[in-house]
Amino acid sequence: MTGIVLASKSASRRAMLGAAGVEFEVRPAAIDERSLESGMENAGGDEIALALAEAKALSVEGSGRPVLGSDSVLTVDGQRFSKPTSRAQAAEHLRFFSGRTMQLHSAAALAINGVIVWRHVSVATLKVRELSEDFIDKYLTAEWPEVGQCVGVFRIEALGVQLFESIEGDHFTVLGMPLLPVLGALREMAELPA
Repeated sequence: MTGIVLASKSASRRAMLGAAGVEFEVRPAAIDERSLESGMENAGGDEIALALAEAKALSVEGSGRPVLGSDSVLTVDGQRFSKPTSRAQAAEHLRFFSGRTMQLHSAAALAINGVIVWRHVSVATLKVRELSEDFIDKYLTAEWPEVGQCVGVFRIEALGVQLFESIEGDHFTVLGMPLLPVLGALREMAELPA
């Protein structure tokens, strides 16, 4: 088998790699993300996102091939948010986000034979507009349950773009993986043509 191993079941990450022409095999990581995060109460979003990406990359056997782990952490006003567990919780998150600024920390790590050989984190800043109750209800009617798999309760490539006034940062970071740095690292490893 050629190519890399993607230690993620994320449809967005699969789509990004596939569109970029990267050969990969999916082997989802089996790590307890909440347990890992619980030991990092005082860590920042960058640190947590990197720790999760590294844990994913190290949890999957690549048989000598690079294993790519990636994760995103969302912070708003110093609070960390995970994926919503219900539509009601998704609505609570959206009410909290309304009028505030999100920091989305997207990290990636590459491991070979159980050793991290590369890591990177990028941050995007997303300004959420004021959201009405009517908008939140209609938005979740259209987007639930798909956005239940998304930290931040949005898919930027779908109706989620309507949540925002402005976005600063790389598009791929917002999608959940710092793709350009990943591609650069894969070129350096001769996994992609230079």
